[in-house]
Amino acid sequence: MPKPKTTKPSVKRTPVQRIRPCLTFSSGAEEAVNFYVSLFKGARIIEEMRVEEAGGPIPKGALLHATFEMGGQEYTAFDGGPSFSFSQGFSLMATCKSQKELDHIWKELCDGGTPGPCGWLTDKFGVAWQVVPESLGEMMSDPDSGNSAAVMEALLKMGKLDIKKLERAYKTPRA
Repeated sequence: MPKPKTTKPSVKRTPVQRIRPCLTFSSGAEEAVNFYVSLFKGARIIEEMRVEEAGGPIPKGALLHATFEMGGQEYTAFDGGPSFSFSQGFSLMATCKSQKELDHIWKELCDGGTPGPCGWLTDKFGVAWQVVPESLGEMMSDPDSGNSAAVMEALLKMGKLDIKKLERAYKTPRA
């Protein structure tokens, strides 16, 4: 028996990640993806699938599906309709090198969204985020070099995180 012919797509594809978060928006996936890739350095849209023909329930040219990359991680996004929403049970974490970067990311993500406690917020698309300094992990996990308990106590009193206050708390002598 002859082997069936297989055709390979002419578009060069990136290797598929075995696990990729899929963000299903009730609506606004295209706006969200464009916003996220404009906000984070090095982020990019990898692929978009659009409706090619008119006459169906989705207008011609509308986004069906997008694959994009932020921080070296690929994500998939699409609109699923009004039965889809996000919850605090899943969040994206933006790790920032400086207070200036943290302030910028926080401001942009909070615009139209809702700030929360301890570095958390919900953006205007309903996605939960944690905006944290790069140094937080070390301060929280190295009690031998500093006061991790004081860092946690300070963090619990904050909305947007303040790196200098967290560092001062870390340098506080333990009781």
